[in-house]
Amino acid sequence: MAHNRRDFVKKMAAAGSAFSLNSLFNVTHAADFAVANQRVQHLSPLEVATDETYWSTIQQGYTASSSSIIILNNGGVSPSPLVVQQAVERYNQMVNQGPSYYMWRILDQGREPVREKLALLAGTLPDEIAINRNATEALNTVIYGLDLAKGDEVIGTLQDYPNIIQAWRQRAQREGIVYKQLSFNFPIEDDEQIVREYEKAITPRTKIIHVTHVINWVGQIMPVQKICQMAKKHGIEVVVDGAHSFGLLDFKIPDLGCDYFGTSLHKFLSAPVGTGMLWIKKEKIAKIWPLLCNSQPKSDDIRKFETLGTRSFPIEQGIGEAINFHNAIGGKRKEERVRFLKNYWAEKVLKFPGVKLSTSLKSQFSCGICGVSIDGMTPGEVEGKLMAKYKINTSPTVWENISCVRVTPHVYTTRAELDKLVKAIGEIAADKKKS
Repeated sequence: MAHNRRDFVKKMAAAGSAFSLNSLFNVTHAADFAVANQRVQHLSPLEVATDETYWSTIQQGYTASSSSIIILNNGGVSPSPLVVQQAVERYNQMVNQGPSYYMWRILDQGREPVREKLALLAGTLPDEIAINRNATEALNTVIYGLDLAKGDEVIGTLQDYPNIIQAWRQRAQREGIVYKQLSFNFPIEDDEQIVREYEKAITPRTKIIHVTHVINWVGQIMPVQKICQMAKKHGIEVVVDGAHSFGLLDFKIPDLGCDYFGTSLHKFLSAPVGTGMLWIKKEKIAKIWPLLCNSQPKSDDIRKFETLGTRSFPIEQGIGEAINFHNAIGGKRKEERVRFLKNYWAEKVLKFPGVKLSTSLKSQFSCGICGVSIDGMTPGEVEGKLMAKYKINTSPTVWENISCVRVTPHVYTTRAELDKLVKAIGEIAADKKKS
């Protein structure tokens, strides 16, 4: 028995890390992806977006492709490709051969390569990237880490993510900062209108502007770069919630011009559930207090934000295989495919009487997320019928001035699945009209 255990551990150790030649991705998918990429290398990302043969190769990498339900709530959590699942399982098995040894002496050393690859994907320095559990944790780190005094003002919106709104409100309640919330009626197809609203709210006491890169309810892409340019003219820092943009939109974080950026990696990057990332501009790290205590809270080392205690090292290491899978597709191809899928179904349902969209179909203003509603029905009623009768998983949204069902495809979603969605919405709308 002891001999078998030793053989098992040796086998696990021999299996390469996510960034070695014998990574799970390289062993399982590299050859097929290379053939698929070679076939479409002469095509633009926009052209590849409609090539079903190419995307069938990608779809085969997801176990979710054979799910008994149609998963169209990837804006909440995306399933991981099989190689990511396998990586987490493999590392979990390794850890359980001796947790205190394999966690702290083996897997803990694997964080730096993951940090480097995330930084490469984000276009940043590795020493500006902290790995954590989700966008809420990343952004709360900044929100509570900023030195703000009573009367200092923060500008956000009513359409930001609830966990972030509550964080700012709690600072206002406890410390007397002033938290202003704008309200937008989406969709908006005028960047300057949005920028003007933020600028009009600025006073001499304004210190921070908080912007959601992609509004999670309806998928509106906010003009972050333009907002940051405006904010800098007023000496104001910008915090960006990139939960629904990172791993989907093809951009580099420094190009946005913001000071702080937080995201979840278990959405469009398809990393394991419970993985996230915080980026802070290098010269600003020292002034941000860590959310969880650290022996050197005013250090300029980004790792001070990773003092989380015992956590799942296998989940963290699974990020590497997700990066491999993403990079093999290419960021721009992925963005254009998901946008194509959103427009594919959204354009079709507009022909049904009583069906409305809460999202622009222009590429500058949206990508994968789209809100849909049916006259005379609540979002909960529509979502309930989609699941009960058609086995289609979506997300009902009633928040402030937004009332719709959020639909979010991903790269593993097929046109056939979206055809079923269109048929379902048409039937539900027709039934409602008859009643």
